[in-house]
Amino acid sequence: MGLLSILIFLPIVSGVLILALPKSLNTWYKYITLVACAMQLLLASYLYYAFKTGDGFAGVNQLSQYQYVENLSWIRLQLGSLGTLQIDYLLGVDGFSIALVWLSALVMLMATLSSWEIKTNLKGYFSLFLLLNASVIGVFCALDLFLFYVFYELMLLPLYFLIGMWGGVRREYASIKFFLYTLFGSVFMLLVIAGLYLSVTDPATGNHTFNMVHAMNPANYSNGAIFNLSSGAQIFGFPARLVGFIVVFVAFAIKVPVFPFHTWLPDAHVEAPTPISLILAGVLLKVGGYGIIRIAYGIFPEAAVSLSFWMALIGVISIIYGAMNALAQRDMKRLVAYSSVSHMGFVLLGVASLTSEGINGAMMQMVSHGFLSVMLFFIVGVIYTRVHDRDIYNFRGLANHMPVFTGFVMVAFFASLGLPGFSAFIAEAFTLIGAFSSESLNGYVPRWMAVLGALGILLGAAYLLWTLQRMYFGKLRLKKEEWKQALTDVNARELTVLIPLAAFSLLLGIMPSLLFDVMQGSVNQFITLFK
Repeated sequence: MGLLSILIFLPIVSGVLILALPKSLNTWYKYITLVACAMQLLLASYLYYAFKTGDGFAGVNQLSQYQYVENLSWIRLQLGSLGTLQIDYLLGVDGFSIALVWLSALVMLMATLSSWEIKTNLKGYFSLFLLLNASVIGVFCALDLFLFYVFYELMLLPLYFLIGMWGGVRREYASIKFFLYTLFGSVFMLLVIAGLYLSVTDPATGNHTFNMVHAMNPANYSNGAIFNLSSGAQIFGFPARLVGFIVVFVAFAIKVPVFPFHTWLPDAHVEAPTPISLILAGVLLKVGGYGIIRIAYGIFPEAAVSLSFWMALIGVISIIYGAMNALAQRDMKRLVAYSSVSHMGFVLLGVASLTSEGINGAMMQMVSHGFLSVMLFFIVGVIYTRVHDRDIYNFRGLANHMPVFTGFVMVAFFASLGLPGFSAFIAEAFTLIGAFSSESLNGYVPRWMAVLGALGILLGAAYLLWTLQRMYFGKLRLKKEEWKQALTDVNARELTVLIPLAAFSLLLGIMPSLLFDVMQGSVNQFITLFK
């Protein structure tokens, strides 16, 4: 078994172990999960450290350039005139995916530590939690479209139950809304995957294939297929590859989410328990961004070029819309949820620019947002766990009462608004540089969009600083007098979560080359797809 398979199946084996243990040992469940996630993070860290950099290991549309590749024959079925159905257990990572694999492992460990507050049905919770863990890692490692889709859909099941069973008052509504939104996009994406299978052939065997890497190479497309997604083909009078791009983009845009596909996110975040909010913000949104880069842009580059203006426009609208909605919120969790819509808009703007700076900035934004959104939602969870309230106007002057906690709040807020020295500053700066230079380099994104994107940073500073001023400064004032005893400062477990997140955000802000060096070869190869 390869290292990537170990990353995927370690949580599954741990989940089976939890299911096998009797209920009398329920205190062991969280420790088994903690050990599994810690081992997973150690292995992911080793893979990231040992990852070879440079254009010769860039990946994108040559399988030989991917690293830690595992390729096993999975399903072979004779289909008469259609030849042999070829589905492979194909795993591998490049500069885009290795960083997200490591981020996922870190977020899962932080979410495990946050799960200490879960008190009911621990066996069901931690077994579903570990299944979700395996699914997320599988999405970032899969290089076969069928296998990718299996992991992508498998994420829905544990998330539906984790929100619907351990969530807030309106948990059933939020979980069903999330499930239906995501399923709507992915069902139509399955049709595109089927079309790609019937259009792409394996150069080694001549069979149709779900191989994602082969689908990025125009030389592997065959004309005359029943459902043809090769260049020049049409569906309902429209270019087939343009239709394929739009369908795939919408499916992943729901996951990101960007305007107008975002409406499931605030409800899901508000009703989800804190650990699941960490996963939703820290990992699930990145699945959408990764899918747009890897599949929508990687497989349909000519369609991406023709629609780049509209992709950038959707990104800019998301930046402004998300920030203005965050300004209007009283619920802290809903404020952070809308801030995620705004911050993920920078990802779409950077990718749409099709410049090296923009794409590097988009990837940095995904990783940076992974750290900071987890930190913000955990901060909200700390207060909610103590007093079961999140209304901003019910708190004031917490800095005097919870000084250590307030210090981490200030780090999270200033890092999120893009203060120099933190990762978000690097991400947003590179994204805006890429968007601003796109007009002169390739003409895809006009400069006024970069100007509007910069306005989103100003709005972000407004809602974060306003929240900081209302909740943490001034004389202590709480809605209920008994809250004063309940609102204790952070404990050792909470510090174990907050310190690494703050440290990594600062480290990437000071040494962004830790991420850029790993990504640069893949970014360079990726841009050649659009020339």
